[in-house]
Amino acid sequence: MPPRRVPADPAAPPDLFGPPAAAPGAPPPPDDARRPLADRLRPRALEEVVGQDHLVGPEGALTRMLARGSLASLVLWGPPGTGKTTIARLLAERAGLAFVPLSAVFSGVADLKRAFDEARRRRAAGRGTLLFVDEIHRFNRAQQDGFLPVVEDGTVTLVGATTENPSFELNGALLSRCQVLVLRRLDDEALERLLARAEAATGRALPVDEAARAALRAMADGDGRYLLNMAEQLLALPEDQPPLDTAALSALLARRAALYDRDREEHYNLISALHKSLRGSDPDAALYWLARMLQGGEDPRYIARRLTRFAAEDVGMADPAALPLAIAAWETYERLGSPEGELALAQLVVHLATAPRSNAVYVAFGAAMRAARETGSLMPPKHILNAPTRLMRELGYGSGYAYDHDEEEGFSGQDYFPEGMRRQRFYRPTDRGAEAAIAERLRHWEALRAKRARRR
Repeated sequence: MPPRRVPADPAAPPDLFGPPAAAPGAPPPPDDARRPLADRLRPRALEEVVGQDHLVGPEGALTRMLARGSLASLVLWGPPGTGKTTIARLLAERAGLAFVPLSAVFSGVADLKRAFDEARRRRAAGRGTLLFVDEIHRFNRAQQDGFLPVVEDGTVTLVGATTENPSFELNGALLSRCQVLVLRRLDDEALERLLARAEAATGRALPVDEAARAALRAMADGDGRYLLNMAEQLLALPEDQPPLDTAALSALLARRAALYDRDREEHYNLISALHKSLRGSDPDAALYWLARMLQGGEDPRYIARRLTRFAAEDVGMADPAALPLAIAAWETYERLGSPEGELALAQLVVHLATAPRSNAVYVAFGAAMRAARETGSLMPPKHILNAPTRLMRELGYGSGYAYDHDEEEGFSGQDYFPEGMRRQRFYRPTDRGAEAAIAERLRHWEALRAKRARRR
């Protein structure tokens, strides 16, 4: 049975379906047929943009900005396929500005100068310019500084698009003159609306069953353009094509590679997610983030180093075995390599996520470092100094030292801090895991110390 045709619904709201490309079943115009489906379905009004209601919805930031008649220079930050270019083009149209697109990948200083000169002439004629710069983070610092005067004096309204964190990639001076707006990856609902739009525009249902349709949305990984490109491949199949199941769909289409860049923000986002999941005692989430990093191409040695840090910083003395286990997992990976060695990292992740945790040593060491900086070069007390020469013995080195092994309970209770520095307490063990026993031992020694101080 051939797939059913889906006619465009004339009563459908504008944010669901764009204007139909042609009457249902009719071939598209020749010029239109050559354009990719994603281009043909570009929204023709801001209200048609999906998945960005916080920007273009009734109460969205851009909606309010346009209502006030005060379109500011912007940086649109978000993943690929979320509508950055489309939004910039529609903003220019809504604000009555000339839309001038540039790509930082292909443009240089001469292109910028030409665009600025044309904007000045346009301004003199009474019309403004929206200069759209795609991949703006690829311009170097000097090129970014070139935007400052024309943004400052209103020659252009700058709209830059970037997939990278502007805080890291753009000049502070440029950022201070632009408002950063974050575009969200498209959720499942937004992706489904795009598929419905594609079906309405072509007058044909996608030849997939419900499970495969859900898999198709998952394969897009939040990228609307990629989703429509895959949909176009499916719609190019013969009209008598039986509905594809998930396995057949996977065989036909390649899954989109997950976003991951080992020296960019996503790298730090995922290692932070792994670290916080471990700290939050969630082995399942921690395993997921480990898998995401490994699938993204992260060096397992980097992960091993971070897990070893976690064992020392977050587990600490609550489970003293965690640190040697981390070193063992790291060493196991070095010996086995991928993929076998990755199982050792997974085992370590589960151990760390389920271990009792204490950052008491981490806190204590930080406090001790601050005290060391503040006290400078104070000498140790003389009674704990060695006295290998007669002069040193005459000066009192080693005098009065109590050998702890000879003392009652193997504890002398002497003061080991520098002379002139009062005793301080840096390490405060928790009552979790092995540290609970350490805390009890320290309380006992503190009581003995106080008792012996009273005898002196």
